[in-house]
Amino acid sequence: MWSLILHGGAKEIDPEEEEAHRNGCIKALEAGRAVLAGGGTAVDAVEAAGRVLETDPTFNAGYGSALNSDGEVEMCAGVMEGRNFNVGAVAVIKGVRHPISVAKAMLHEEPILLASDGARRFAADKQLELCDPADLVTPQQRDLASKSEAKDTIGVVALDQYGDLAVGTSTGGLDGSAPGRVGDSPQPGCGYYADNQLGAVAFSGDGEHIARKALAARVMQELSARRALSSGQAAMAGVEEVLEPSLMEVEAIGGEAGAIVLTPTGKSGWAHNSREFAVAFMTSEDNHPHVFVRKRDEGR
Repeated sequence: MWSLILHGGAKEIDPEEEEAHRNGCIKALEAGRAVLAGGGTAVDAVEAAGRVLETDPTFNAGYGSALNSDGEVEMCAGVMEGRNFNVGAVAVIKGVRHPISVAKAMLHEEPILLASDGARRFAADKQLELCDPADLVTPQQRDLASKSEAKDTIGVVALDQYGDLAVGTSTGGLDGSAPGRVGDSPQPGCGYYADNQLGAVAFSGDGEHIARKALAARVMQELSARRALSSGQAAMAGVEEVLEPSLMEVEAIGGEAGAIVLTPTGKSGWAHNSREFAVAFMTSEDNHPHVFVRKRDEGR
């Protein structure tokens, strides 16, 4: 079987923007589903879905990314696969269309993370899609930057038919942030992690708080503890419960966060303490897209 879950960021979504978030998540889900249903790998599915979200200015990744205090787009992304723990990540990269593809290209390189000009040079060497940095800015982003409003990260987690897990994140950072700022998104163990034996997780929210607490690593520890308690799906019956302690910690220090998780059996879960958190998921067993902008709507 295969399974796929993705998110468009833990943040406030105005009512008139909810439909755009749902539609964008469904399009990304379809791109990932096409890869997995066609026998593709979890890594390729993560990239395919992530590229759709990076193309959609509804989300703070790729085109439409936030502007820093210099009025520039600096992006971060990370990809990890759970079989051999390969990691690829880029930070404060400029002038590339799809940071998640650059991160994926880093998976089998010796360094796990490249930053700034070095990351863009790597993208050029790999003949990935470059662009003028100004091409990533929308008129709406100029308005947001002038108001100092923050936006957030996208994330994708996939399980393929071969039993391999993969996770990817991508972000344009925070509006008005200091040039060179790096949050949790490209840091394994902070914003994301994948382990075929335990599961995979992707976070979104206040990046500094998430990174300080190494929340992805904490979720993996919880998954490991539950796996040790009992075998099979029974240990993962309440998969969302593994996220709650981390979200409570962030909330206690004044931050917001959301997270998505997949277990090795394809069971997905998600939770958030932000006002909204656009999430979509699908498995080969039901092959029907489910999309929500807040957790409380899931049971309706």
